[in-house]
Amino acid sequence: MTRGGIRNAAQLTNLRPSRTLRSWLFVVSVGLAAFLANWTWPVHGPAHIDDVIETGYLVVASIVLSSVDVRIERGRLNLSGIAIGAAALLLNPLHAALVGMSLGISLARRGAWPLVGNSLMAGSYASIGALIASHLRSQGDLTLQARVVVLILIFAGSWIFVTIGFRLSTGEPVLSIVKRNFTPQFYAAFGYFGLAALLTSYVIDGSLLGYALSTIVFVLALALTDTIAGRRIRSILENELSDADRHLFHSRAVEGVVHNLRNHMATAVGYLKEIDTQHLDPVDRDAVETARAAANDAVTVLQGLSRGATPRVTYAPEPVDLNELVGRAMDMARPRARPKHIELALHETSADVNVKADPLLLREVITNLVNNAIDAAPENGHVELSTGRRGGNSTFFSVADNGQGVADENRHHLFEPHFTTKEHGTGLGLFMSYGIVREHQGQLLYEGNRRGAVFTVVLPPFGA
Repeated sequence: MTRGGIRNAAQLTNLRPSRTLRSWLFVVSVGLAAFLANWTWPVHGPAHIDDVIETGYLVVASIVLSSVDVRIERGRLNLSGIAIGAAALLLNPLHAALVGMSLGISLARRGAWPLVGNSLMAGSYASIGALIASHLRSQGDLTLQARVVVLILIFAGSWIFVTIGFRLSTGEPVLSIVKRNFTPQFYAAFGYFGLAALLTSYVIDGSLLGYALSTIVFVLALALTDTIAGRRIRSILENELSDADRHLFHSRAVEGVVHNLRNHMATAVGYLKEIDTQHLDPVDRDAVETARAAANDAVTVLQGLSRGATPRVTYAPEPVDLNELVGRAMDMARPRARPKHIELALHETSADVNVKADPLLLREVITNLVNNAIDAAPENGHVELSTGRRGGNSTFFSVADNGQGVADENRHHLFEPHFTTKEHGTGLGLFMSYGIVREHQGQLLYEGNRRGAVFTVVLPPFGA
């Protein structure tokens, strides 16, 4: 991430290995700390020998629950916290660690980092939670208050681990991570996890009925999460469809208007050029020159509208690197950001983000989005650019600011021509950008909230 001075793409690339190394060292350190805590802090209270069936049941539950997730503000949440919380309350530290680590199995398809990183961290805080529960159990069975305390400590520990991991891997300030990730939806999800884990810890008692009741809890959790995820996806698709439909409608309307006006303006400009102003008196000469300038301005506006409605894309023969393209656009935006003391930051991904694109047009999209973000951000605010991959099949770049965001009543007018909330704006930037992205077979999405605007461009990777 760059802040302040200019760094080129090579310098940014050199930062990635050190951040990756710090992230791995942090995860390994967390695992070692949990191991040492269990080694040096003996379990108190009566012997707590776990049933093999109970441990295996929660391992399977963790794998199944972690396979279903729902998108939140940034990232995803799965239901494995229910099984991990129950394991910390019911099992010894070693078996609780196995339940926590098992969530990595469903994440293996995402690569080594999600597999190892999530497994080690989840296993560590599950083991530490079980260790705390064993000490609280020294006076007998765990009380309701003790169970709640253990769950709070487990979830708080996981939040701390995630925050430190984000800080090391991206360089983003801790306050920014907390503001952008720990949303009301985030807290509500963990409250739901805690309630389900608490209920599960009471119903699992080694009997067939207990396993049946806990299975019902897990199935209801999966059904509820699937419903929430489905509604969110439908909402996103409806908004995207509405944006696409509106832009297509306006594009077709603009094409018709531009076609008709262009012919009339070409005739007017042709006649104005034929007038010999040398034989006119000064007043008439000024009138003709003014008419020429106005006609030329009108032609320029029509050309801009035409490019926004149907941009002419000329694909580069070689793949275009989004990291390099976004980095250049950010450097070009620094003079615009300097008067307002806007802090520009770039989060580059180490993944392959090559796309098939017209680099000039795509840079125009990035420049439009960055300029809009700078204009929207307050004095001493910040604008963050990031690149990455989504779902393993698409590349993206995002531009986020900490301004006021887009009001709900204006949301569905964002990509219409001549719609703007700026005092001196033309309202063509987003309209043209949407058309350019559409011609690249991509999507331009608004993903902002009350803490600022976030515009994301999703593109198919090179060769797709």
